[in-house]
Amino acid sequence: MNIKPSIIEVTEKNLSEYPQVICYINPRHEHYHLKIEWLKQRFKEGLKVNLLYLESEKKPVGFIEYVPAEYCWRAVTAQGYMFIHCLWTYGKKYQHQGLGRILLEQAEKAAASMLGVAVVTSDNAFMAHKSIFLKNGYTVAAESGKDQLLVKQLRTGPPPSIRDWRAELVKYQDLTIIYSRQCPWVARFAEEIKSVLEKEKLNVAIIEIQTAAQAQAAPSVYSVFNVIHKGRLLADRYISVTRFLNIMKKELLI
Repeated sequence: MNIKPSIIEVTEKNLSEYPQVICYINPRHEHYHLKIEWLKQRFKEGLKVNLLYLESEKKPVGFIEYVPAEYCWRAVTAQGYMFIHCLWTYGKKYQHQGLGRILLEQAEKAAASMLGVAVVTSDNAFMAHKSIFLKNGYTVAAESGKDQLLVKQLRTGPPPSIRDWRAELVKYQDLTIIYSRQCPWVARFAEEIKSVLEKEKLNVAIIEIQTAAQAQAAPSVYSVFNVIHKGRLLADRYISVTRFLNIMKKELLI
């Protein structure tokens, strides 16, 4: 890469200076604050967010969010590892120029004294594709349907594993939305759907995941968004309100 990259670590002290830390949501949006509040709590648990800048661009061209795995918000067991929640690079202009690798190095440096770095990826898009991790020394530790738990082992130790999230599904027979503010778009959806549910007269239990322990015991690998009915997972990634209503029409014949 000919353009010099720089990394900014976003902390509670400089959070207001970097509104781009909340991906693709305008800081003026009424629900922008939801992840800001979540971040302030997670910084106390060791969460790190790094933004990647290039000298030719005013806005960041990528970011990574990671945390010691005992505080991760995915249905995995990965004690002793650093865990990546999310990794993004923006736009086609800088594709295949090593931006993802630069961001991964931030998490790997932070994990220097740990067993390694772990991450959940998926065949369904919700962040950077698993190929970027595989190209940078990660291997598949476990799989569950369309989801993969990848690891870059730095020291010998127990590998990370996916928890038995399917056993949690049977607890939810009524129509239920389980969500977390870890994803700002999911947090936004949880607020926007309330008026729609009232208008459509849909009786839906809405449960917010509020701790890492609750996220690790969630009824999906991704953890932070779950639409469940009769013990079946209907959606486990962010969806629009329109998509949610289409699912309800099929499921409930509304």
